[in-house]
Amino acid sequence: MFKEFVVSGDSHIIEPVDLFKTRLPKQLRERALWEEEFTLEEPIVEGGHTEFKKLHTIGYDGWTISKYRQFGGETPDGEPEHIIRDMNLDGVDASVMFPNLSLFVLFTDDHELSMAHARVWNDYIAERFLQYKDRLRPTAAIPVTDIPEAVAEIERCARLGLGAILIPETPPVPYASRMYDPVWAAAQANGMPVFIHVATGGVKTKEDTSETAMTVRSMMTAVNMGKGQLTDDMVSGRLQNSAAGFANPQRIIADLVGGGVCERYPNLHFNLIEFSAGWLVSYMGFMDKSFRTGIGQDPDWWLGFWDDNRSPKEQPAMGRLFTVNEKWPYPLKPSEYIQRQIHVQFADDPTAVKARHITGVSTIMWGNDYPHAEGTFRSSADCIAYNFDDTVSDEDRAAILGGTLADVVNFDKSKKLAPVSEDA
Repeated sequence: MFKEFVVSGDSHIIEPVDLFKTRLPKQLRERALWEEEFTLEEPIVEGGHTEFKKLHTIGYDGWTISKYRQFGGETPDGEPEHIIRDMNLDGVDASVMFPNLSLFVLFTDDHELSMAHARVWNDYIAERFLQYKDRLRPTAAIPVTDIPEAVAEIERCARLGLGAILIPETPPVPYASRMYDPVWAAAQANGMPVFIHVATGGVKTKEDTSETAMTVRSMMTAVNMGKGQLTDDMVSGRLQNSAAGFANPQRIIADLVGGGVCERYPNLHFNLIEFSAGWLVSYMGFMDKSFRTGIGQDPDWWLGFWDDNRSPKEQPAMGRLFTVNEKWPYPLKPSEYIQRQIHVQFADDPTAVKARHITGVSTIMWGNDYPHAEGTFRSSADCIAYNFDDTVSDEDRAAILGGTLADVVNFDKSKKLAPVSEDA
């Protein structure tokens, strides 16, 4: 289907519904994430879904979704052979894989609970998926609520043969903190790039376990808006919220760059997944400008609060506004660290592709979000055609569609496999 070696930077493994119920330590099994599946005798709306999955875990209990039914084809079920079948149908040569609904329990404020789930997940993907590593690269979940245990789990996963780690979007402490240096050091030493997937972390188990997670609340807002007549305020709010969702990836990048993580660990790559990427171009410009005195700005411009009881040379509440602009502490500009080590994944975002000459081609990478309804699975050819017009060179197209990520996670780009027909 594609001449390029295509890598999906965002694909998911649908876990066995009883994975954690059967594998967690016995004292934690009552708190295990589990899913129940059920089938309706008739759909909610004519021609609609009849198969559903209900999730049971703190913050998401009762959360119910369609069972990823792809009309006209097999329902994805998480088996590696079937994932590869679906990749062939979509023209995808290789995929970086993430958990599915267990994303919601792997990173909570209860370290024992999260780490127990993570170890089960990591053992499972090593057992079931490593034999398919030429095409599938599952990520090892690493809770960061206890740094020594996080490091130990990184090293254990490296020994298992897993080649990448997954940490939360919302960490217990911002990633600028040097408390994470042992995590970065272990990941770099073991050649394990870091992935950060949207809607991970921030789940509270110890304060109010009845509270519905923010991820669910935001999605239900869209669901409820779709049920009725839209008001002007609703339309305006949705437009505003479409931009507000970029605050977290921007914060993560600022922490990694401004906290000196990229400077101290120059060989470590950070991959932000399912955040879209069109916002990156302006953000990189703002980051560079924040530590450069602009053209026409007076470096000797003073402001503050004047103390009449002190001499002009003793005015502690006065200062020059633009002095900080010349105090950037690292040898590279913020944008240069991003271009060297940070990659942001998108599925359907033509703006990100058009801005590649400013952000740098290596900063963006494509993924189909298999098998989620918001992804492009089974329509990736149409999506790629829409996002990549004739002005995109073959070299840039190949890098964005898979070349950059293949280098990050060490896929062999010479092993491009011809897609098979849906009837195969």
